[in-house]
Amino acid sequence: MAYEPKVAAALSGVTTGRLAYWRTTRVLTPEVSSNKPILYSFRDLVALRTFAYLREKRSLQSIRRALRTLAEMGEFGHLSSYRLEQQGKRSIVLVKDDSGVDLVERPGQTLTVVKLGDVLRSFPLGDIEVPELAHPRRNLSVDPAVRGGHPVVAGTRVPYELVAGLVRDGVPPDEIAQFYPTVDAAAARDAVDFAEYVDRAGRRAA
Repeated sequence: MAYEPKVAAALSGVTTGRLAYWRTTRVLTPEVSSNKPILYSFRDLVALRTFAYLREKRSLQSIRRALRTLAEMGEFGHLSSYRLEQQGKRSIVLVKDDSGVDLVERPGQTLTVVKLGDVLRSFPLGDIEVPELAHPRRNLSVDPAVRGGHPVVAGTRVPYELVAGLVRDGVPPDEIAQFYPTVDAAAARDAVDFAEYVDRAGRRAA
């Protein structure tokens, strides 16, 4: 399972316009498919959430410089394998164990005090709240071991959009169990709410 740009945008906080720009400038090339259909991997999502988390308080120029420093250090792994964190007023650091390596202001300098954040939890970004990745809604889950990480109703393999589609077609949330016995009304409402969020995220300006 992979993520189309609209869902990747919703789960990462990065706009679809920004995703397109980053594809063309090779800031992040989709791991699954960079040609139509464009598809992002779960690892791509983690990397994108890191960018979004940093972008709230750091310029794109600083992020680009951090990525260049990573390459100069010989770090060529997938960006999701690195823990990048804000440090001080302008810098970005690569977190390793209990210390960090400055990637922007004094590239290569080891720092002993690093404030750790968690890009997998929910965080504010502009006019939206980027949802927690593992549970984008209380009754929805994202687990790489279940449908490759596609958002599903928690405890099931039922994709959120199938449930949301039924409700949008007129099926009351408390009757969804007639179609999917493991999906209750609360989960159905969460599926619709998340589907609406995905649609809004797909329309956000870059």
